[in-house]
Amino acid sequence: MSAYLILKHLHVTTALITVILFAVRLLMDLVGRPGWRQTPLRWIPHANDTVLLTAAIGLVIVTPWMPLVHGWLTAKVVLLIGYIFAGVFALKPSLGIPVRVVAAILALVQVAAIFHLALSKPVFG
Repeated sequence: MSAYLILKHLHVTTALITVILFAVRLLMDLVGRPGWRQTPLRWIPHANDTVLLTAAIGLVIVTPWMPLVHGWLTAKVVLLIGYIFAGVFALKPSLGIPVRVVAAILALVQVAAIFHLALSKPVFG
């Protein structure tokens, strides 16, 4: 199996795991179980995201796609930054529920857009 396929499968798998772990943490908060913050569920997403980012960098190295040249990839990076910020606000227990709900929706919309761009690789211009 080529390095590209290995990295692609690793990237896709860890991306899905990221979204699942984010949703699980949101649901735990929603149902009033904030105790997840004292479990491995607090750090496992960070470990997974490190693998996700490493695979993404590996894909950029082994493919001709360049973030500032290919618009869809640039858009993914911008959306990723937005997803991270929105996710932080969505999981911040000190914020009010309305702010956290809006942040969670915004984070999920951005991750859906990231997945769409990854699958369609549209040409901007």
